[in-house]
Amino acid sequence: MLGWYPGHMHKARRQITEALPEIDVVIEVLDARLPYSSANPMLAELTRHKPVLKILSRADLADPERTREWVAFFDAQPDTRALAITTTNARELKRIPALCHELAGQVRADRDVRVMVMGIPNVGKSTLINGLAGKAIARTGNEPAVTKRQQKVRIGGRVALTDTPGVLWPKIEDQASAYRLAASGAIRDTAIDYVDVAVVAAAELARRYPEALKARYKLKALPPYAPHPEAERVEADGPARVDLLAVAGFDGHAILAEIAGRRGGLRPGGEVDLHRGAEVLLHELRDGKLGRLTLETPADIPAAPTAEPDGAEDDGDAAPDA
Repeated sequence: MLGWYPGHMHKARRQITEALPEIDVVIEVLDARLPYSSANPMLAELTRHKPVLKILSRADLADPERTREWVAFFDAQPDTRALAITTTNARELKRIPALCHELAGQVRADRDVRVMVMGIPNVGKSTLINGLAGKAIARTGNEPAVTKRQQKVRIGGRVALTDTPGVLWPKIEDQASAYRLAASGAIRDTAIDYVDVAVVAAAELARRYPEALKARYKLKALPPYAPHPEAERVEADGPARVDLLAVAGFDGHAILAEIAGRRGGLRPGGEVDLHRGAEVLLHELRDGKLGRLTLETPADIPAAPTAEPDGAEDDGDAAPDA
């Protein structure tokens, strides 16, 4: 799931790098439900010397209080502004050209402000372009990776936009972010373990929005997480992985099984079809049927790794003290 990096995304990165020197402002489109996880760190590295307008799309699906926290968080960063919008709301879109001019500073009167629109797949970049242009120019869809090439369009307010294909990064290191992205639909369903993603999503929703989860699926209780009694005795290769169910504190498997049982997932003999429960939960989460939810806050951003001090490496050739 975490190594999904199609060839067209490598090409998109190269195109972005080549076009950036002529760009005045970068618009990064983020999913308002997961503004940290939907921010591509590779794009942040490419655009670190450009002013950035963070567009929090799908704000109508996100928790309004959490959205205000994220806007304040981004506005506090240098050369950065944030705007939470619904990409189909024309009144909200009208604020974007003025913000682009504000970020660009002094631009020659005989040319437009050149703006590049970036973001990961399926965050609403093409819908934003179409809304700003007032007509269907960019292809849209609910599946990731719909835009396959750069597209340029001039909009009102002396702004020229360049749309780019959605780009994921080669490896998503933060496991929690990877699962949130998969739950939101940013990664193709064929590239993920559907049930695994839904189990983690169920536990996270139980932690953040327990009443919404219980009300939607008529759940009487949300069972707490309990580690498997044999877990400590099992040896596994590779680095240790964070137990996201333990972090959430809820039993995502049990919650998903109950959702499946209530939504047509009971098979003959009482067997529960967890895939049916996963389909119901993830589709309804993506469609906003559980209410306005945000899956992370600024407090969830992991601390930056501390750099090793110079000389910290173990010098095996050093002579011992006399």
